[in-house]
Amino acid sequence: MTTTVTLEDLVEIESIKQVRYLYSHYYDGNRLDDLVSLFTEDAVCEFGEGFGGNWVGKAHIRERYHDFLYGSGREVHSQMHAVTNPWIRILSDEEAYGRWYQLNLNVAEGAENPLTLFGIYDDVYKKEDGEWKIHRTRIDFLWPRRQFYGLRDEVQG
Repeated sequence: MTTTVTLEDLVEIESIKQVRYLYSHYYDGNRLDDLVSLFTEDAVCEFGEGFGGNWVGKAHIRERYHDFLYGSGREVHSQMHAVTNPWIRILSDEEAYGRWYQLNLNVAEGAENPLTLFGIYDDVYKKEDGEWKIHRTRIDFLWPRRQFYGLRDEVQG
């Protein structure tokens, strides 16, 4: 598949990369308000039943991330998200699609196995007030359990 990428596309792609990078830093740094600011008002996190089903809208997303970040009473987050191999397609001036390899690492002192999860983030981004935000996100889990969906229908062409 050959596509022409303009200089303007590359600038937009780099802006989108920053959103996913910041997601990892904010999540791992327990920065809940900053994390939630990366989502559109009507965003959806499609994380499956194991994570409480779909999280719809910023308020629900904030509530669920709060539970994951602070629910156990921990003060220091013991996971580190590493995202690699971004594949980003600009679909229009206001919408883009991205997939990222995801590695979750257990960085707690004394952890026996530092690997906790391999997966793929599958994202739809939208521009809100001139800034790229996460509009939909899903995780295709690859290991230790497999729950793989593949490419979204709207971007397979």
